[in-house]
Amino acid sequence: MAQEEMEVDLPNLLNPVDRSSEVSLSHRPFQSSQVLHMPDHVTYSDDSGELFIGSVEQSEVIVLDSGEDVPAGAAAPSPDALQMLQGALEQLRQAAEQQSAAHRSRVQRRNTRRQQRRGTQRTNSTSSRATLNNFFQLSRTQGSVHPLAPVGRILVLPEEATRNSVGDNSDETEELSEEEENAGSSTDTDEVENDARAAPPTEPAPAEINIAEDQPETHGVRGSLSVPDNGTFHLQPHTKQSSPVKQLPTGANPAPEEDEGDTCAICFESWTNAGQHRLSALRCGHLFGFTCIERWLKGGATKCPQCNKKAKRSDIVVLYARTLKALDTSEQERMKSTLEQEQSLRRKAELESAQCRLQVQVLTDECGKLRKQIQELKMLIAQHGTGNSNHASSFRSGVSGSLSSSQGQHKYSFEKAILISQTGNCRVMSFCESMSCLVVSQPSPQTTLIPGCGIKKLSAANLKSSQYVPIHSKQIRGLAFSNRTDGLLLSAALDNTVKLTSLLTNTVVQTYNTGRPVWSCCWCADDDNYVYAGLINGSVLVYDLRDTSQSIRELVPLGSRCPVVSLSYLPRAASEVFPCGGVLVGTLEGACFWEMKDGNYRPHVLPLEPGGCTDIQTESNTRHCFVTYRPGKNHNYVRGVVMELTSNRLIDSEDEYSCSCYPVQTFNAGPTCKLLTKNAIFQSPERDGSILVCAGDEASNSAMLWNSGNGSLLQKLQADQPVLDICPMEVNQSSMLATLTEKMVKIYKWE
Repeated sequence: MAQEEMEVDLPNLLNPVDRSSEVSLSHRPFQSSQVLHMPDHVTYSDDSGELFIGSVEQSEVIVLDSGEDVPAGAAAPSPDALQMLQGALEQLRQAAEQQSAAHRSRVQRRNTRRQQRRGTQRTNSTSSRATLNNFFQLSRTQGSVHPLAPVGRILVLPEEATRNSVGDNSDETEELSEEEENAGSSTDTDEVENDARAAPPTEPAPAEINIAEDQPETHGVRGSLSVPDNGTFHLQPHTKQSSPVKQLPTGANPAPEEDEGDTCAICFESWTNAGQHRLSALRCGHLFGFTCIERWLKGGATKCPQCNKKAKRSDIVVLYARTLKALDTSEQERMKSTLEQEQSLRRKAELESAQCRLQVQVLTDECGKLRKQIQELKMLIAQHGTGNSNHASSFRSGVSGSLSSSQGQHKYSFEKAILISQTGNCRVMSFCESMSCLVVSQPSPQTTLIPGCGIKKLSAANLKSSQYVPIHSKQIRGLAFSNRTDGLLLSAALDNTVKLTSLLTNTVVQTYNTGRPVWSCCWCADDDNYVYAGLINGSVLVYDLRDTSQSIRELVPLGSRCPVVSLSYLPRAASEVFPCGGVLVGTLEGACFWEMKDGNYRPHVLPLEPGGCTDIQTESNTRHCFVTYRPGKNHNYVRGVVMELTSNRLIDSEDEYSCSCYPVQTFNAGPTCKLLTKNAIFQSPERDGSILVCAGDEASNSAMLWNSGNGSLLQKLQADQPVLDICPMEVNQSSMLATLTEKMVKIYKWE
């Protein structure tokens, strides 16, 4: 760039001269006896060092510093000013480039040695044109035109000018700090001397020349200067007092600001991955160089330099990272927030949809019931004739009023309490509809004669206990009846067995050894030949009653091996929402639905809350389930959640589904849950399509009855001890409800 600024288009500025008389300058340093041939109109001032260009009529020869006059006729043909300046500038440029290249090589070798010796990286950016720009400084000043002498002269430069031009180059050396000079002085001096001896001798650089144009008005085009005929050029040796030329960067454009993430906030120097100034952090998370923050805290400061939080020297942590770069995740976090909002809105919409479907089902059943009543009333009207229409209308209004009043007053009323065991330890119960018999597990009343555990049979017709049937040697954890009419009872106990007992003969007819304690059991509603046993390790064994030796299949859990606290079988149904059939396995960590199809089982993990699940019960007709959670970190009370089972057909298959569930209603109970109790979900005795749920509350020693449609608490059935199991029954077209505690059973009747 400096070279472009120095291109002076003198032929356009000066008067045309004869090209035949041009003599080029010698590209050699000027000596004291050298003679420069000037044109007629160019003069040189020895005192001010200025070159004057003007029009003259006569010429003479003047020899400076030689002591002799040169005749005018002996002078060589006078070259024009352009040829003279081009030769001088070419000589200066070559010398400057040669010296600048040697200087850069020495600085580069010195920096390389320091980096290897200290292990730190020092950057020393030198401009490839810095020296040339310092040599050639172009300034344009406005002022009056100097008068020109009316003579042309032959100019001889003094020897001092050539000597000064070489001496000025010493100012271009790099300034180093005292510490750096002392550290590498000996090595650097030897290398510089070796380089000086090895390098070929270079010609001394000529004096730097400042060319200034004094004129009232100037015009510049593409780096060339246009000077009028009466112009003045000043040729002066470059000194320290001269105004500096603005230098442009030669490499890549530097960043407008230094990246704060790469520098220490105390010394504003780049931290390192080794050494004393390595990357370190305080407890607050701000980053510094180790020596800087250590010196900061040693100096009496007890706060972070950036956030002013309390800090001490022991809080400094060295970070072992080669590079440190913060990843911009603002867009990702925004998308995550948007996704969470969408998921929340979707869950809310699904909950509202499930509640609406349940309400539609209730209203549909109620509408069917009302239509049936209307048909009955029409038949009554037709029987009594048209003359008794008034009586029929009054009868219809009376019936409707009685129905509405009865629906608001129906509830469970206490019927009877039956003592089962004086010592307690009753756990579960089950109802056999074909025999109208309620069985309750209990320890043996005569432990000395008949040790172990069994069941006590209760007649639902007269609500009296009949007899005790011994079955297992340890506590019974599960009882279940099938749809068969032979009265076979399936029982599971902690004695590693699953047994089939006939209530007709009160004897055990089949025993299966599971090898591990059994926590739950159930029948297959699609095929009565299969039974399921939930083990303590989370596995479910499938038994075929036609194979009396061993299990035919084991359903291994997909996740943790928590005990199976509940087993419920959902039969296949012609339902658009959930047509699948299979066994629902509930553990302490969650639930999994094993879909059974053509003798094969396919698992579907249900999206329940992780941990805290104590029981899962199902309602097969409406495809709902009732999940109970114990108090946890997020909730300090017992919660019951009614969920609707749903399935979606897979895209690549016509008969395969993806099963899931959605919450419909949530109920809250007391803050205590120390026992693994069993709850119930069943259709309302009103036959209006509504779903009722009943769960025990240990805090109040009661059983709480809710309506799952609107979430209202219908009743609170009080007990003297925590309710362990709940069993709804249908006896002689009457709806009854049994609650079990450790010692007794309470019977309630819907009235």
